Amino acid sequence: MTALTTATKNTVVLDSVIDAVREIVGRGLAPEPTAYLVGEALRPLLSDPGLLTPEQREGDPERYRQHVLHAEPDGSFSVVALVWMPGQRTCIHDHVSWCVAGVHEGEESECRYFLASDGQSSRLVPIEDVVNPTGSISAFAPPGDIHRVCNSGTAKAISIHLYGADISRLGSSIRRTYPES
Repeated sequence: MTALTTATKNTVVLDSVIDAVREIVGRGLAPEPTAYLVGEALRPLLSDPGLLTPEQREGDPERYRQHVLHAEPDGSFSVVALVWMPGQRTCIHDHVSWCVAGVHEGEESECRYFLASDGQSSRLVPIEDVVNPTGSISAFAPPGDIHRVCNSGTAKAISIHLYGADISRLGSSIRRTYPES
């Protein structure tokens, strides 16, 4: 479970991200190209030190912290900052919608999975371990978006996540969790 806060005021840089995402989402494209284009809009702003306010950079010593930075009034997308202290991680999960994650500070480790099925049962198969350094972007859409993310480093990590859903209303982007193998 994450600690959840809702932002009251965003930076000018973050407002420019929101404007760009609003325009992309307004095109009405399928989830995969939407995620790709949103990732490309976020990429050049990830390294900007003015992206987040000091409050939006605060972590929680017990679990990773989720700051909801924006939820579009029509529910079409949300922007969230996740702040990870060393060793904090998610469960294995998939998402309710398309998702873009960009590392703003530090680095995140990610294990990606494939859900293999023989028609009677299914099992998770780890397919890729990735280290996402500052400035990296991951963009994906269900199905095929099963992963676990963690801060395996020694310093705080911050990532910006954009979802094609209203996370302020849902409380999380997680659709399903999967047991550890």
